[in-house]
Parts: sequence; structure tokens; C-alpha cells
Amino acid sequence: MFKTLEELISVIRQRKGSKIKESYTKKLLNDKNLNVEKVKEEVGELIDAIEKNTNKVHEAADVLYHLMVLLEANGIKIEDVMDELKKRQNDKLA
Repeated sequence: MFKTLEELISVIRQRKGSKIKESYTKKLLNDKNLNVEKVKEEVGELIDAIEKNTNKVHEAADVLYHLMVLLEANGIKIEDVMDELKKRQNDKLA
């Protein structure tokens, strides 16, 4: 299940270093304002989908994708985020 997420992270990182100009991911990585706006838009669409009980999974996938691109574009490694979540989990168990 999480292999798909790992593969997505790998593709985003590959696009970050590639010269492919037609890539939507590359476009987001290179345009911080567009990237931020897309995350905001997708979160709004997810909230709307939850409220209307429609397309929740589709919209959640959009949020995850755009968030992953935003993190990577800003030098925030998902591994560091996961470490932070693990630390919080451990702190609450202590």
C-alpha cells in the first residue's frame, strides 16, 4: 500500500532534477505560487467532497500529490516528516 507513495515520491524527485519541461510535476516544482495555490485549491475541494460525501478518495489523492510536490519543492523531505510523526507518537506513549 505505501509502495505507491514511495513511488510517487521517487517520481517527484526525478522530475525535480529532470529537464522535462512538459511535466506537470516539474511545472509545480518550478512555480512556488502555483504550487501553493494548487494545495489550497485541492484542500478546499477535499473539504467540499467530504461535506457532500462525493469524490472523497479522488480529492484526497489530489491533496496528497500536491502536498508531496510542495514539500519536495521546499526542501522538506517526507522522511523527516515521518520521523517527526513517529517522535510525536512515541512522546504520547511515554
